Amino acid sequence: MSLPAALSDTTLGKILARFAVTLDTDRELTSPMSPAPVGKIKIWRGTGTVVKIVNVSLVVPMIGLDSHMIFAFTAPSSAVPHFTLDSVANGDDYAFHLDLIPRIDLATSLPYLDAVYEPLTSIYTSVSQRDGLSPARLTPRQYALMSPWMLVNRATRPAFEGIGDAVDAYLDHWAVLVEKGVEAIGTAERDAAHRALLFSPEIDPVWKQTVRLLGEEQSESVRLALVQND
Repeated sequence: MSLPAALSDTTLGKILARFAVTLDTDRELTSPMSPAPVGKIKIWRGTGTVVKIVNVSLVVPMIGLDSHMIFAFTAPSSAVPHFTLDSVANGDDYAFHLDLIPRIDLATSLPYLDAVYEPLTSIYTSVSQRDGLSPARLTPRQYALMSPWMLVNRATRPAFEGIGDAVDAYLDHWAVLVEKGVEAIGTAERDAAHRALLFSPEIDPVWKQTVRLLGEEQSESVRLALVQND
């Protein structure tokens, strides 16, 4: 198993073991580039705070792609952030994206910021100073849709191998927030608008690449699985 797949599978396993969700979708993804499936999308659903988990894996050796994404979505009315992890290899290059996605505006919500994000500062600072990491290529608009505590980097193999402690720290903190709740008001309207932008083809260029790999129909089905709770 590749390093990105192992990190994704380990993290996903911890989420599934902790929260009551049921597998709803397990579908292979195909491409005109290959006679064999190039990936898979799995979706779990729950009735508690964690209402939907989406796991998308794309593995295409002929182009060196090995990508694994997890999004764990909390209820539209909840203020608990969404959890996300991307772990990727492209040839000998590695990258990761780890964040707790805000559900309200941080600039006007200091108690929320202190409860949800300040406990992550120590691990965020530690990771940011590690050798073998370089900035990922995101646009300012993409950064604006995430949290200031987002870790998104390209990595050497040794640096990627050492990122598991940060993933565990973010995941453990998020799980506690899910179980204890957060004292703030999140709105379904804001969440819907935010996710529409977060996964917008106009903002994130990854969707153009996904269309080339999977075709318009499959790519859009994956995108909508992330945008919507239906």
